[in-house]
Amino acid sequence: MSATVEERLARLEDLEVIRDLARRYADAVWRRDVEGAIALFTEDGVMDTGDRPPIRGRAALGEAYRAMVGGANEFLPFVANHVIDLDGDRATGRCYLDLRATVAGERRIGGGHYEDVYRRTTGGWRFAARKLVLRFLAPY
Repeated sequence: MSATVEERLARLEDLEVIRDLARRYADAVWRRDVEGAIALFTEDGVMDTGDRPPIRGRAALGEAYRAMVGGANEFLPFVANHVIDLDGDRATGRCYLDLRATVAGERRIGGGHYEDVYRRTTGGWRFAARKLVLRFLAPY
C-alpha cells in the first residue's frame, strides 16, 4: 500500500531534521559551543572517537568536549553526503567528514566519516551514538 501524503511529508521532515543534527554539530564544534554540541545527543548518548574508550552520557561528553576544544586546539569539520536509513523512531546513517584542525600547536588535515545512530526523543531527534572513523589525519 502506498504511503499517504502526510506519511511522506513526515518522513521528509524526519530526514531533514536528522541531516540538520550533523550540520548543527559541525557548527557547534567550529564555534567551540560545548553545550550546543552535547545538547544534540540523547541523555545517554555515546561518542566514539576511536582513540579512547567511548564517551557515555551528556555529563561525560561535556567534560571531554571542554578538554578537546580548550586552549590552542581547534577543530573545523565540514560534513557532506549524508545517508540515512529511517526505522520508526530510530535511524542510522553516515555523513562524510573533511577536517581541518590544530592540535597541540600542529595544523592537520583529515578525512573520514561518522557512523550515527539517531533516536526520536520528546525533544526531537538526537544522536544516540556517533562513531568517528578517520581515514587519515596528516600534518597540513
